[in-house]
Amino acid sequence: LSRRVSVSCERKFFENLSGSGKSIAVLTSGGDAQGMNAAVRAVVRMGIYVGAKVYFIHEGYQGMVDGGDNIKEATWESVSSMLQVGGTVIGSARCKEFRTHEGRLKAALNLVQRSITNLCVIGGDGSLTGANLFREEWSELLSELVQQGSISEEAARTHSSLHIVGMVGSIDNDFCGTDMTIGTDSALHRIIEVVDAIMTTAQSHQRTFVLEVMGRHCGYLALVSALACGADWVFIPEMPPEDGWEDSMCQKLSENRADKKRLNIIIVAEGAIDSHNKAITPDYIKDLVVRCLGFDTRVTILGHVQRGGTPSAFDRILASRMGVEAVLALLEASPTTPACVVSLVGNQAVRLPLMECVQMTQEVQKAMDEKKFEDAVRLRGRSFEHNLSTYRLLSYHKADSELPNSNFNVAVLNVGAPAAGMNAAVRSAVRVGITEGHKMFAVSDGFEGFYKGQIKEIKWGDVGGWTGQGGSLLGTKRTLPGKHLEKIAEQMRIHNINALLVIGGFEAYVGLLELSAARDKYSEFCVPMVMVPATVSNNIPGSDLSIGSDTALNAITDTCDRIKQSASGTKRRVFIIETMGGYCGYLATVGGLAAGADAVYIYEEPFDIRDLQANVEHLTQKMKTSIQRGLVLRNESCNENFTTDFIYQLYSEEGHGVFDCRKNILGHMQQGGAPSPFDRNFGTKVAAKAIQWISQTLKESYKGGRVFANSEDTACLLGMRRRAMVFQPVSQLRDETDFVHRIPKEQWWLKLRPLMKILAKYKTSYDVSDAGQLEHVTRIRPKDTKTTSAI
Repeated sequence: LSRRVSVSCERKFFENLSGSGKSIAVLTSGGDAQGMNAAVRAVVRMGIYVGAKVYFIHEGYQGMVDGGDNIKEATWESVSSMLQVGGTVIGSARCKEFRTHEGRLKAALNLVQRSITNLCVIGGDGSLTGANLFREEWSELLSELVQQGSISEEAARTHSSLHIVGMVGSIDNDFCGTDMTIGTDSALHRIIEVVDAIMTTAQSHQRTFVLEVMGRHCGYLALVSALACGADWVFIPEMPPEDGWEDSMCQKLSENRADKKRLNIIIVAEGAIDSHNKAITPDYIKDLVVRCLGFDTRVTILGHVQRGGTPSAFDRILASRMGVEAVLALLEASPTTPACVVSLVGNQAVRLPLMECVQMTQEVQKAMDEKKFEDAVRLRGRSFEHNLSTYRLLSYHKADSELPNSNFNVAVLNVGAPAAGMNAAVRSAVRVGITEGHKMFAVSDGFEGFYKGQIKEIKWGDVGGWTGQGGSLLGTKRTLPGKHLEKIAEQMRIHNINALLVIGGFEAYVGLLELSAARDKYSEFCVPMVMVPATVSNNIPGSDLSIGSDTALNAITDTCDRIKQSASGTKRRVFIIETMGGYCGYLATVGGLAAGADAVYIYEEPFDIRDLQANVEHLTQKMKTSIQRGLVLRNESCNENFTTDFIYQLYSEEGHGVFDCRKNILGHMQQGGAPSPFDRNFGTKVAAKAIQWISQTLKESYKGGRVFANSEDTACLLGMRRRAMVFQPVSQLRDETDFVHRIPKEQWWLKLRPLMKILAKYKTSYDVSDAGQLEHVTRIRPKDTKTTSAI
């Protein structure tokens, strides 16, 4: 939908961008969202870092209109320890006065008096539209103030243009042009926590639960939470059910019960409507279920719980990246630059003209009012469309007689260490495979189970309730296939396996390389094979993200929050925390960014005793201010001599008299736990896509009554690269891999390290050539190619 056109691009470092003499004000407006504080913190610290003055505007636009103490200069310390706090610390209010010309005139005066001409607004589409109007009227407002004698002509000249950058903070994820808004992921965490809890009680009593989730006129939260918990039915405003939906829903619920399922979950978006624009309420659904089926039914309205709680790791990282990006955009703005929004597409930061996004967001509503629901879904963007199409694929179980029959057998296995989200991926693969007409086989215990013949057919009902389960229900082992090729080939022959889906970590990747290399010797391996990366370490070449790493990041972030809190009220304290990841520093680095670490030691960025000394001194200086706690993360394999104990002893000795130290090794808790909403959703969508690729490749390689696939593009890895999901031949990824240390040679997240250092008050060089360039949202419907349709 939005093919974006880059406006300008050259490689540059931000040492050339100075903020001295500039003043930036930051405000949060409209409904609050978790992660707003992380965005405020990033704007303040980045602003101070580049030499600008930064101001808080308390209570949103109301504070800008009232002035006085509502507009205060921010210091480095004033945003300390707000990263883990939900909501917004500087307050937010819906302001009627700012909608009037008089209100905006007062606001302009308050800004000019403090020489503020750069505004960073964190809020929903209403708040951002208001900011844009303010910018358009700015010169008129200043001339009016000059006429009134409130400001001098000189002041009007020096403050002649107002620059605005927006960040979208809204749990609804209803803003076009961005994949995720700040707060959406945390709201999903709250919903999933509740659904998981409700499922256990529903299971006990064989109940049906109807849950209402927030989102106003946008069904994103309802849709993704339905995907993430395997709900039986979902109602969203963008996809009203067809007439007669009552009967089909009741039929599906009773079929599920007959299928030994003890509970039903129905999710309703608060703006849900039927095809005649009539509201569908949870109570209406409850009465219907009780009347038609006599099931014991309960309604739960989640309400403001969804806005509360601490921000998830994803929201903290998103908000921190966006906050830094917003300051860069303000520094680069000229009087002719349009007001822009910084946002995320795939894994890439982008800047988009604010009004283009707002207009598209308004078009969605218009399309819905005109009952053009397919247009509304398309306008919502790629991410929404993919969620919807995956939900449709998985939601309806046809009777065996109605299914196509492909005569193909597809095997699914987990390889490597367990990762949260593996089960969601297996469930999705099995169900999509059955829908496509294949016979699905489950292999227990990875390649070890494969050569021992632990293979059995797996049916639709066998994977019910798997999405929310942690670990690997199929069983997984690190065994590589290399030494057992003959036996594996024999098992493939016995069960007539025509395609393989391997869900796992580095061993899965190496295993696939070994199988494809043995194709010359064993024709059984001449079948389509695809791997989906699932490992907490996120160390697989060819993919920016892997299933399980988001859950691990949340475990690290939650633990770091608790550990920091354990020192509140005591004297100054520094914590040394060891994370997993093998030689890959992803968990340590990104966890450090999300938890607000002072230093992170990883293998990819070599360090020596002088660096350690500098870090200790830096921390000692910080501890002499009002900052009470320090956090140092160390990847388990970053250096064989500078062990966690060594670093702990060094900090203890050098910090003597200023702070004391404690150490923690997080260990296997990073692999356990229920999968986060992101991992459930990511696993579900990636596995569905992998099976569709398998179906397509099977058709193409079926010749003369058998499947024969031996070209390199029939043994692939499906990974997320920047903005798109891409199938890449594993043989081509070989050159991108450091096999000794089991990591990719190039890793995108290393670009986040300078960001982390800046937010921890280090002087560093930050390459901004990767920063978002101003792009346009253009209405071109991309042809969905085999390789690059985004997730």
